[in-house]
Amino acid sequence: MTKPAIPRYIQIHNQIKSRIEAGEWQSQKRLPAERELSETFNVSRMTLRQAIQTLVDEGLLERKVGSGTYVAEKKVSERALGMTSFTELMANTGRISKTQTVSYKITSPSASEIMHLQLADDDDILVMERLRMGDNEPILLERTTLPAKLISHFSRHDLTESLYATLEKAGIQPGRAEQTISATLANERLSELLKIRRGDAILNVRQVSFDQNEQPFEYVRSYYVGERFEFTLTR
Repeated sequence: MTKPAIPRYIQIHNQIKSRIEAGEWQSQKRLPAERELSETFNVSRMTLRQAIQTLVDEGLLERKVGSGTYVAEKKVSERALGMTSFTELMANTGRISKTQTVSYKITSPSASEIMHLQLADDDDILVMERLRMGDNEPILLERTTLPAKLISHFSRHDLTESLYATLEKAGIQPGRAEQTISATLANERLSELLKIRRGDAILNVRQVSFDQNEQPFEYVRSYYVGERFEFTLTR
């Protein structure tokens, strides 16, 4: 079976990320205008915006209304210990949980996904987006990335309905998790899916989950509605 070509927006994502890491674009530096960047990378503005949005979602870039796109300033991180399933979380608050699958695809990993999941360049990944709701009210959009080789024997239904129970069947026992929490604003897509206004507050949580052998098996980017969710950290 021929391996699918790496999507163009991921190639652009990786090139921009490399320039940031090399110090060509430093913290708080404004990136060139969209037209200039699309000409530089020889892609359409739509493809460029997809690459930029992925970097914004990962916390590497930030958009400033009326000003442009900047390399994000490094933020202070706080680790929230432990992993609780969304179903348990909703049950603890007396709500009924519901999950809606928004997208599901096998694709090539970005540079960030390769780094977080310790993948080889030619590995494939599963990326699925799920809208998580409590009493039919959207709470968060969850974008989960898994190494394709871990889940090749399971169905879409198994993975979207009960991910952790399915992974345990493959011998994967969730251990610790590393989380990075930052604040952002809802873009047009998030506002539509989460039923909020564009520009409303969003909590952006990036999590890498490790198994019992300290191997990363999951990279999750979650977007919580700020007015519907809060984190409590215990020291």
